Amino acid sequence: MTHLRKLMLEELQRLNYSEETIRSYIHAVEDFSRRFNCSPDRLGPRHIREYQAELFHIRKLSSGTVAIRLAALRFFYTKTLKKGWSIDETPYPKKDHRLPAILSQEEVAQLIDAASTLFRRTLLMTLYATGARNAELTRLKFSDVDSKRMVIHIRGGKGRKDRDVMLSPKLLEELREHWHRLRRKPRVWLFPGNHDHCADHPIDTKTVWHACQQAAQRAGLQKSVHPHTLRHCFATHLLEDGADLRTIQILLGHNDPKETAHYLHLSQRHLHAASSPLDSLPLEGPSPQEH
Repeated sequence: MTHLRKLMLEELQRLNYSEETIRSYIHAVEDFSRRFNCSPDRLGPRHIREYQAELFHIRKLSSGTVAIRLAALRFFYTKTLKKGWSIDETPYPKKDHRLPAILSQEEVAQLIDAASTLFRRTLLMTLYATGARNAELTRLKFSDVDSKRMVIHIRGGKGRKDRDVMLSPKLLEELREHWHRLRRKPRVWLFPGNHDHCADHPIDTKTVWHACQQAAQRAGLQKSVHPHTLRHCFATHLLEDGADLRTIQILLGHNDPKETAHYLHLSQRHLHAASSPLDSLPLEGPSPQEH
């Protein structure tokens, strides 16, 4: 796979795909190859269909994750191998429309307070305060924190787009304390890698994931919590506090306003804007008791 991996990597880089997409596409093709213990250029539509079914029914992956795996395989066959790809033979799965779990502000506070280390506490605070994606958080640099304008620059987000988000005074104070706590003052990365956080490279996304998972367990939260949960909480709590959808769309870096409109289904303020029709029924007396 070494030669093919090199060809695919070069093509992804040539087309200016993001680092996160490159990583996930390469991983998907390698996983496909390992599944059949065979070089992927010798596998075809039958193997792809079998692999897709296994991702759903055995590995229990979401439709979004399976769609990314298929997109990676399509790229490999059409761009790297220059072969055809039939949508009829390997259709993309229908999307799930599930509402994400949302923590109340009290639960977010419990989560942050339950962080196992001060470093992880700062990670959770930054996720919630900015609405950044996991990969965006790991690539933040100290130079991205603009205390004069009170904004944080998020560079190279999804779709290679830059955007600014608000810098909370509380987060600014936390980040300054975070800098003083680091044993070796970093030159570039806001959250340096390695166990002692002294590396010249940033942390990886798994570190952030584990910080969320462990804090949720320590806080005794029954909801599923991952880094994107805090992004959802950021948007929902802003909406509940009166922010308009256009502002939230810009802060999240959404291209399509329909993506942001999903938070209307999660906002308590909007859910409670109308009463249930049950409340207006002229019911007489209590419901009859069962015997």
